Amino acid sequence: MIIRNWKLITDNVSYYLQLKKIMELETIIGLEIHVQMNTRSKMFCSCDNDSFQKEPNTNICPVCTGFPGQLPVLNGEALKKGLLSALALNLEINEIFKFDRKHYFYPDNPKGYQISQYDEPMSKNGYLDILDEDLNLKRIRIERVHLEDDAGKLTHAHNGSLCDFNRAGTPLMEIVTCPDMRSSTEAKNFAEKIQTIMRCVGSSDCDMEKGMMRFDASISLRPKGEDKLYPRVEIKNLNSFRFLKEALDFEIEKQRKLWENGTPITRPETAGWIANLGRTETLREKEEAADYRYFPEPDIPPFKMDKNYIEELRKSLPKLPEQKKEEYMDVYGIKEIDAQSISNSSELSLLFDEAVRKSNDAKSVSNWLITVLLGLLNQDKQEIKDLKFKGEDLGEMIIMINEGKISGKIAKDVFEEMYKVGAKPREIVEKKGLTQISDVGEIEKACEEVLNANPESVLDFKNGKDRALGRLVGEVMKKTSGKANPKMVNEILIGKIR
Repeated sequence: MIIRNWKLITDNVSYYLQLKKIMELETIIGLEIHVQMNTRSKMFCSCDNDSFQKEPNTNICPVCTGFPGQLPVLNGEALKKGLLSALALNLEINEIFKFDRKHYFYPDNPKGYQISQYDEPMSKNGYLDILDEDLNLKRIRIERVHLEDDAGKLTHAHNGSLCDFNRAGTPLMEIVTCPDMRSSTEAKNFAEKIQTIMRCVGSSDCDMEKGMMRFDASISLRPKGEDKLYPRVEIKNLNSFRFLKEALDFEIEKQRKLWENGTPITRPETAGWIANLGRTETLREKEEAADYRYFPEPDIPPFKMDKNYIEELRKSLPKLPEQKKEEYMDVYGIKEIDAQSISNSSELSLLFDEAVRKSNDAKSVSNWLITVLLGLLNQDKQEIKDLKFKGEDLGEMIIMINEGKISGKIAKDVFEEMYKVGAKPREIVEKKGLTQISDVGEIEKACEEVLNANPESVLDFKNGKDRALGRLVGEVMKKTSGKANPKMVNEILIGKIR
């Protein structure tokens, strides 16, 4: 049964209580994603854009701290990166756009307003395709991507609050979706894909630990089958994918219980996520556009974009993750799950491309990256950007395997050495004397010694127990310190046993 007139039901609680068990609720989620761009300077002044771990209030100037009479000048690189990001997200670039003042009075907002974009933003009407909970492709509409500057940072102490303006003026992109997501998983998948695309385009490092990517998640519930939107809760400043999902899951359950009790939310709210308690907490009634008293920024004139320039930017876009994934599958025959993992990381994708160009062996490169490298990185809690070797080094090592100069077992030792110190694979092999033995006489001698010392395994193999051969090969490899050519060892052992 579809309940269409909620007011009638809430006016008659007893009737509602009879129906609530058969009412199915639908989750409605929209995201605002704030992405810090990786320009050298701030959005409207020449201060360094990197304030991470700097002494408080040392990376500031009269412009970003709002001194009277100081005029903002738009960062051209920030505009370019913003436009590239919007194009990568399939948005239309507005031919004319402007900046606006968005007023709010918080201690960490030195100007008393934020320079943002309101009714004429840089771009509009885009989309991004993601996987839903059933792994089906789903299109999420993007309402707009606009540019703005950031506020400072408050640190709350037991006897007051400390204000650091170093972040004030940091260049941000705000990516605003339509309320198209229906679960916390969809929201997390969308946010993760945004991070991948921003890194691929080169507009942001999206380092969560440094606050370079934050989420405001709006969520409401409604009876399934209805089209109207009910009052929402906006959860502010979520700084990890895990917190995004946990906060939404908690709020979904919280609002579901309110509906079931006949007391759904009646006005928009702003909430915070209390991570150590695992719950949201209402902060205030949510502000609407009128509360911010927007008006055009008088110190920055409107922009008129050249269509030819936009087309040049569009042509300069790198291959995006979806395109790379299809290429890895179609051209190289990589399994879909591996192609997805590689293409989702711009650093891993670059490493893969370099190694394949060198070795011309995409499947081996994929196996080493997915099976070995990601395991080491996860074990050591390291990131790909911290690697000491290059893709061409991995490609060179794979060439040495394919040429029979090192065995797969030795290659693992070589790879770990590359990973630890960044040495070239040939240098490691020569320095440690790891070159594979392919001399027939030397391998035959080792095989004869192993056969004489293991008559039971020889008999087992003759009786059809194939595992016995593996034991014999292992003994030969042990005797030669893993240097013997495994293929030759197999062939020689079988020949001598028969």
